[in-house]
Amino acid sequence: MAFIPPVAKNTPAEAFERLLLVLNTLRLECPWDKKQTMESLRHLTIEEMYELADAILEEDLPEIKKELGDILMHLVFYARIAEEQHAFTIVDVLNGVCDKLISRHPHIYGDISVADDEEVKQNWENLKLKEGNKSVLAGVPKGLPALVKAFRIQDKVRGVGFDWEDKRQVWEKVEEELAEFQAEFNLDEEQHDLDKAEAEFGDLLFSLINYARHIGINPENALERTNKKFIFRFSYLEEKAKEQGLQLKDMSLAEMDVYWNEAKTLK
Repeated sequence: MAFIPPVAKNTPAEAFERLLLVLNTLRLECPWDKKQTMESLRHLTIEEMYELADAILEEDLPEIKKELGDILMHLVFYARIAEEQHAFTIVDVLNGVCDKLISRHPHIYGDISVADDEEVKQNWENLKLKEGNKSVLAGVPKGLPALVKAFRIQDKVRGVGFDWEDKRQVWEKVEEELAEFQAEFNLDEEQHDLDKAEAEFGDLLFSLINYARHIGINPENALERTNKKFIFRFSYLEEKAKEQGLQLKDMSLAEMDVYWNEAKTLK
């Protein structure tokens, strides 16, 4: 039996209902959709999140729109599976997040006054503790990449006032950690305690991430931009070498630098 797909809608509520109808139909009729579980969807959702993050960095609005749709579909899919398990429904999800937003914004829906966004963040963290969170850091997912996790940890504790007062103090900490790493990994020495050096390097990275946060730079975005820049330049180097009939492994660093420097003028 062929199902007639519902036509596009013009209001948010109608469009969302269309998505629910399409996904519910697929869940009942499509062999692939039928067999999916929360566990099987998990890695796909993570991929979609990275694709959205990539599109945001590229400032590709059409791609952002597409990836937002993919993620929204995943969220609805999880809720559908939960409904089948009699755990909760998409209505519960939507009402739950609305209730949370209302309770966490007493300066909008109550009689609390705030001076700026920092007070909003402080109130948010304090309200979470009152709601039963045992720690300010309880909301930091264990599975986050280390760089992102460090940034979130620092941002979380800042919300309850545990932070440096001046960015100059943070830079002094960076210099202190760099000196400690250099003392542990002296280039003039042949033997090094790599465990201690790794620990000091971790401290150095943590302090650099903290400094980036203080000056308004997202370190994850910054590093990913550098990754993209390096990939572009190295790909250019590979292509130019190929045009000349050369293999990178047979080229000197000076020869490769010629093309690398050309690529730098392009991006």
